[in-house]
Parts: sequence; structure tokens; C-alpha cells
Amino acid sequence: MIDAIYSIEIYRIYPLYPINKTTPMIDNKAIFNISYGLFVLVARQGDKDNACIINVAQQVTSDPLQLMICVNKQNLTHDMILRTLKFNLCPLSEEATMKPFQHFGFQSGKTVDKFAECETELRTENGLRYLPKFINSVISCVVTKSIDLGTHTMFIAMPMEARVLSDSPSITYAYYQQHIKPKPAAAPAAGGKKKWVCEVCGYVYEGDELPADFICPWCKHPASDFKLVE
Repeated sequence: MIDAIYSIEIYRIYPLYPINKTTPMIDNKAIFNISYGLFVLVARQGDKDNACIINVAQQVTSDPLQLMICVNKQNLTHDMILRTLKFNLCPLSEEATMKPFQHFGFQSGKTVDKFAECETELRTENGLRYLPKFINSVISCVVTKSIDLGTHTMFIAMPMEARVLSDSPSITYAYYQQHIKPKPAAAPAAGGKKKWVCEVCGYVYEGDELPADFICPWCKHPASDFKLVE
């Protein structure tokens, strides 16, 4: 009898639940109760600086000191880290407004220079940039291992430099939801188009129906994370 699931392959052979109509449903609200932080992840390849927003980063060991981050493969920052094997991790603080989320999270570095409007150029010893405000620390890391997770890549890395920049507390996902994320849009007028709001970033889709394969253009979350505004 198997007492524990040791790998994804074993799980596939001995699933905890049979894959049939009785399989328990997944309530995304339960998943949202997992505590997350929010971070600006910075990379550089050649002469191009880029950054994106991630919500999965943590220390995984203390001796040796190692960190873990997960990055969506659709992000240019992901590809730059995969090629250069280094990054700067910047925890966002409670001093942040919606601006860094819109600037670094809701547009692609493939079409926009995300640092073009940043007047102050700050770099760590590894040559990568970090923000002059909205963050409380910067941690420069070298990647030692990468794990393919399908839509994302997990990077295991060793910190080479770390600085505290502010005593402002780090943002949690719950804090973002309560204090930073835009409030839901008003319900449509009678006879008007329906509105669905992304529960992650606040993007509003208008139309007769929300396509089942719709992907939020801001945060890249699927249609299942949208709620009809009534």
C-alpha cells in the first residue's frame, strides 16, 4: 500500500482520487487562501532590461541559502532568465500603488521598453536593474537549476547579493486584493453589453458572452477567473 506520493509519475499511476464523475470539484477560493507575495522580477539580456510581476517566490533552504521562483513561460523575463541564469527579485512593499502592477505586469516586454520611463537607473553588482521605489529589498540571484512545470518554469537559485531598501512591509496577495486592486466595474445598464471582471487584476471584458478560452490580456489568467458583473 502506498503511504505517500513521491513523484508526479507515481501520482499518475496511483491517483488520490479516481478520475471520474465523482472526483471532487476545485474551489478556486480555497486556492486563493494560500498566502502569496508579489514581486518585480528583473532580468537583462544583451542591452535589454526587462521585468515582470510574479507571485511565487520563497526561501527553500538556509544551508546553502537557496530561493525558488516560478515564472510563466509567456513572459519575456522567463526566456531571459533561462538564457542568462540570473535575476533580481524585488519584493513589492505596501507603499506600492497600482502603477507598478500595470507597468510591469499588464504589458509585454516584447513590445514595450518597461524601463524607458524610469528616470533613476539603479543596478546591483550583477548589472541588473531594480526599482527606485515601491519595493523594500533587492536580491540578486544565480540560477542553479530549472524545473519545467508545463505553463511555468521553477527556478532554484542562490542569492549573491541582498539589500534592504525600506522598512515598509511586503505586499501579500490579500493586501493587493483589499487595498490596491481596482474595485469591480459598475453593472451594465439595462439592454447594455454584459461585463465580466477578472478577479485577479480587475480587467473588464464586455460582450454578449465570455469565450471559454478567453485569456486576460493583463494578467494572463483564464476565463475561469472572471466573474459576471450583475
